[in-house]
Amino acid sequence: MDRGDLANLTAFVAVADQRSFRAAASRLGVTPSALSHSMRQLEERLEVRLLHRTTRSVSLTDAGLRLLERLRPAIDQITGALEDLNEERQRPLGRLRIYANHLAAAAVIAPIWGRFLSTYPEVHLELAVGDTPIDIVAKGFDAGIGPHDARVLSWAAADMIAVRVMGPMKVAVVGAPTYFARQRPPRTPDDLARHNCVQYRLAGDGAVFAWSFGRHGKSTRISVEGRVMVNNGDLAVRAAVDGLGIAYTIEALAEPFLRSGQLVRVLEDWSPSLEGMSLYYPGHRQVPATLRALIDMVRTARGSVPTKGSLRNPFTND
Repeated sequence: MDRGDLANLTAFVAVADQRSFRAAASRLGVTPSALSHSMRQLEERLEVRLLHRTTRSVSLTDAGLRLLERLRPAIDQITGALEDLNEERQRPLGRLRIYANHLAAAAVIAPIWGRFLSTYPEVHLELAVGDTPIDIVAKGFDAGIGPHDARVLSWAAADMIAVRVMGPMKVAVVGAPTYFARQRPPRTPDDLARHNCVQYRLAGDGAVFAWSFGRHGKSTRISVEGRVMVNNGDLAVRAAVDGLGIAYTIEALAEPFLRSGQLVRVLEDWSPSLEGMSLYYPGHRQVPATLRALIDMVRTARGSVPTKGSLRNPFTND
């Protein structure tokens, strides 16, 4: 069956429903003569008469009735599918699959997913977390989230759109109250030399990350010492919560523990900002309503401010 057959069968159902070429032509947006020609083509191809027609009336032959009984469920399914697509275009529904690195998942998606799902109860959100760049289209994802800089291009093909969804993220230097009960909190970065610091090994080259600080236009990098070393931002925060030392992280990861009192912040006036995050997706047009709703909610929650002057984020391993 070619495309012409499907069009002619749809036209046949319209004629059978309306029992009139003029009414069916009006419904389909074609001329009565064009519709009559389509019916002749269909009958010639099938080698069977489907319609009795005179200048005043149209009726179905017995063969036409049998064909209509078989066609109607399929036509109804096609019509329903198109209506569902139109409904999806107008309001968020269905499954939304996002691929994000660990930091983006924690800092961009997790803070708003409860509100997002309650606002759009017909949406099913799937969040896959990984720090290895992948082809999100080949893997069936609707969008990905990564650092807002040139490296995002290694996550996204050239024909994708990148939308900033998170501005610079403020560094938080934190420790547990039990730790600071034993050690006086640092007042300057130099004071960290007397502290146990949770060290962070970069995944890319395996180097140990030096902590960056800045104040009054001056910046400094401190190589810290400590008994614990990790290569995951969540583990660095966990080590600080457990009283193992001071951790260098971002506000989004430390915020729940600062709010609960499990962590205390130090050196806040010395803490710089790290680069933000971008969401990328394929294509320039017809952004799905569900993805558009997520982008809007994330940007409303976090705002979008320039990343100029922010530091490369060590907690992203891409």
